[in-house]
Amino acid sequence: MIIAPSAMVKDSNLGSSDRFNDLLNRLSSYSWWEVAVELVLIWLVVYAVFRFVQGTRAARALKGLLFILIVGTLFVRFFGDDIFVRMSYLYDRMLAVIAIALVVIFQPELRRALIRLGETRFLQGGYEGAAKVAGEIAPACAFLSKARFGAIIVIERRVGLKAVIEGGTILHADISAALIQTIFHPGSALHDLAVVVRNETVHSAGVQLPMAGPTEIPDQSLGSRHRAAVGVSKDSDAIVVVVSEESGLIRIAQRGVLSAPIDPNDLESVLHEKLGHQEVLEDEEQTHESSSVADDGQSGFANDQDAISREEIAPDESLMVSDLKAADSKQAGGAS
Repeated sequence: MIIAPSAMVKDSNLGSSDRFNDLLNRLSSYSWWEVAVELVLIWLVVYAVFRFVQGTRAARALKGLLFILIVGTLFVRFFGDDIFVRMSYLYDRMLAVIAIALVVIFQPELRRALIRLGETRFLQGGYEGAAKVAGEIAPACAFLSKARFGAIIVIERRVGLKAVIEGGTILHADISAALIQTIFHPGSALHDLAVVVRNETVHSAGVQLPMAGPTEIPDQSLGSRHRAAVGVSKDSDAIVVVVSEESGLIRIAQRGVLSAPIDPNDLESVLHEKLGHQEVLEDEEQTHESSSVADDGQSGFANDQDAISREEIAPDESLMVSDLKAADSKQAGGAS
């Protein structure tokens, strides 16, 4: 005869029907609005989780795991005390292990969720040098698009890309359209891989990026550059500009989503908006004020120069007139 340990045996003698009635009695003890608010909050959390993992490899695993947990919990709670006492004991202890396993299994998704939380407007400031970066990348991409030269430019933001950059060539050069065009020229040794922009510098080139799965891009005909753009933007807050070598179309990848083709003339304004619109407006206002002051100073300087010139020229003109009159009088006297 097997005797279960005292820790495994519970004092409850309720059957499954009595346990169900006890659950209903507990629910009826709460006010209806408390139950409604709790159900709505639970539904919102579950919806947000499924919305976040939708389209990823973790979606199916999460659905299967939740199904097993729900069925197992209901089964153990209703029948554990009557029949499956040991199973109920083991299930309660296994929940802690399952919680730790979830953190390990869904580590990329949890990291991505924290990154998205850090991207909220009240936690994220503007990008340093947004106007200059957008102003140099846009014309470079327009040239590359017209020439059908493939390119992938990663704009690093708050989430560092140190692990990705380690395999590339460190340049740490001031960003310019000419430099970007040179790097992605087919004759360059670095043209096949990515360029990483940090603040106002081209930090590194020839960088190998992590690839997204074929099912994570909207068009299966898109090549490895687009898969790499989606892959690096999925696990960071970087903004990635991609120029297709086959079609010359320009796209932007952000948060693991690839945009529709962008007109080269609109690329600078799109980058302005994504990198920090407020900073761009402030820079434009400062530039406008500086140019206005400079124009006023130049116009004032020009007026002063004109006045000085008139003062210097006026005496010379009077002397020339008097000399001409004297010469005319001499000629008239000689003729007489």
